[in-house]
Amino acid sequence: MILAINASRARSGGARAHLIGIISELRPELFGFSEVHVWSYQVLLDELPNEPWLIKHTHHFLEKSLIFQINWEIFHLKHELTHVNFDILLNVDGGSFARVSPSVSMSRDMLSYEEGEIDRYPLFSYQRLRLMALKYVQNSTFKKSVGVIFLTKHAAKEIQKSCGPLKHIAHISHGVSKNFFPKRQETSTSISKNMITKCIYVSPIWPFKHQWNVVEALHSLRLKGFAVELLLVGAGDARGFRKFNHAISKFDPDGEFVKYQPAVPHEQLPALIQRSDLFVFASSCENMPNTVLEGMASGLPIACSNRGPMKEVLADGGVYFDPEDVVDIADTLEQLIVDKKLQIKCVAESQKLIKNYSWSRCADETLSFLSETYNRYIQKN
Repeated sequence: MILAINASRARSGGARAHLIGIISELRPELFGFSEVHVWSYQVLLDELPNEPWLIKHTHHFLEKSLIFQINWEIFHLKHELTHVNFDILLNVDGGSFARVSPSVSMSRDMLSYEEGEIDRYPLFSYQRLRLMALKYVQNSTFKKSVGVIFLTKHAAKEIQKSCGPLKHIAHISHGVSKNFFPKRQETSTSISKNMITKCIYVSPIWPFKHQWNVVEALHSLRLKGFAVELLLVGAGDARGFRKFNHAISKFDPDGEFVKYQPAVPHEQLPALIQRSDLFVFASSCENMPNTVLEGMASGLPIACSNRGPMKEVLADGGVYFDPEDVVDIADTLEQLIVDKKLQIKCVAESQKLIKNYSWSRCADETLSFLSETYNRYIQKN
């Protein structure tokens, strides 16, 4: 069999990490694939390993704006697939405009589906209209695909409430890079009220990420005598930054405990996390919380949002709070900081769980599902 992968719009950090992760661990011959063809933009292709079975393709439209990328999917991809005599196509983004069969599509977006999240954007704003259009495109893509890969059971459940029951699905979670595992063996569970506790929150500053609530919660802990500091890492949008800047001007105008660092290259994140003491994640909407996986691998105690698939992924490996309740965030952080036994328990549990999130497992499960789906398609046609 010949596998084709449409990664033309794999632009997010999670999508890039996923493609690099599975291609690096792919064993196509074990699942009946002789060639794997990948279409993407050149920067991403350059990050993929060079293998005799891997053929990389690009097009000048993929280096341009979204309208050109969509044009390529609609008018060029099918011809290129026919040229390489493909057997099955994997769309690594659910919002694909490619109408090719047989194809398997991946679900990555939840913002269009999670109840109440779209309401964070003004009624006629570009962001809201984009999310509404994306939901329509994704539902159409999923219905026309012969198989759909969901990253979590939560995503599968919520999305099928919108697009309807899908006949052939798989739950295949992401992996985590080995770079996030600390070189030292011991885990970081030495925080206490009387020590400086360096908290880190890695995520874009978007309306559903709630960094401003974390800032206010830490401010309240400092008023109670806790020596807490916060490093925020990630880019953002104008709406998110307005809330963030307002919180900074109100709770830390002199820059005493909040440090902000824009988005950094993914390979630099492990070092930043390892210099921290406590991992915080306050998002209210995720399809697959890759950042939580990185926190689990790091061996830090984790205080996490109780929304979406977070408990499905982290289970008993962290403590949870309502990301929109500042008091709850502060109380949860306080509990984790003062309770040494809780720190040890959470870290030990997260270290057990993270073993299930390897890229080799993700690659094998993905190829197994693609092979099975292709055989089902052939038998029916």
